[in-house]
Amino acid sequence: MSMSSRPRLVVKKVLARAQNEGDGAIVRRSIGRPELQNLDPFLMLDEFNVSPPAGFPDHPHRGFETVTYMLQGAFTHQDFAGHKGTIRTGDVQWMTAGRGIVHSEMPVGPGTHKGLQLWINLSSKNKMIEPRYQELLHQDIPKVEKDGVSVTILAGESMGIKSQVFTRTPTMYLDFTLKPGSEHHQRIPETWNAFIYIVEGEGAFGSSDSTTTPAHHCLVLGPGEGLSVWNKSSKPLRFVLIGGQPINEPVVQYGPFVMNTKSEIMQAYQDYQLGKNGFERSRQWCSK
Repeated sequence: MSMSSRPRLVVKKVLARAQNEGDGAIVRRSIGRPELQNLDPFLMLDEFNVSPPAGFPDHPHRGFETVTYMLQGAFTHQDFAGHKGTIRTGDVQWMTAGRGIVHSEMPVGPGTHKGLQLWINLSSKNKMIEPRYQELLHQDIPKVEKDGVSVTILAGESMGIKSQVFTRTPTMYLDFTLKPGSEHHQRIPETWNAFIYIVEGEGAFGSSDSTTTPAHHCLVLGPGEGLSVWNKSSKPLRFVLIGGQPINEPVVQYGPFVMNTKSEIMQAYQDYQLGKNGFERSRQWCSK
């Protein structure tokens, strides 16, 4: 395995502390908290932990995409256009909210339901497109294993295998598990921003002599051609590596609306209140 001559080093480390969100849900927010407001093109990453009756009842979105990846349990999603679906452990839903979606996301059945939700910004030319979904079942998502390293390729490419997901904002999203004693090098396009979120275990990222970092930490990577990672512990290390092409446009966010200017945000809020410009169905609809 060739380790990089110009590895990306960790430039920022943030612990995702638990907080309340939605209706009784607990989330660990990494991107989107005060220490890490956003990392262009990413607006938010939540690791959620929900037990019924808690969940995320009816709420709107405009101007970005949400990617929900189930780690345990199941969530049912329904929106005001009549789209309804359930994602279970290992499934992913890639939702482009575009000009407007109102939906609910609620756990299915008893017990604890866990997953990751990532918010990816859209460029100004894509913010007002029609909403669309890409839903992938666990068995249809490509996976590769080699030398103690296994990867699930939600978006982008790893070990020569490509995901079929269309990313309107060019994005890579890889779920890695490294067995004890293994190491890996992953290329990342040089112009992209990238970060790691550790799901379980602990690893050394960037350089082999760096301090190991445990679960629930978000690590922002600096410039370079790729990520090198080592698992020197006696337990498996699981983390996601997420990277994307920066949009380099102003970000104005008001709750679930993300636009380029304050006036567009005021417009979004008004459209939602009045049921216009993509929110026509929101006045008559509520989830069942």
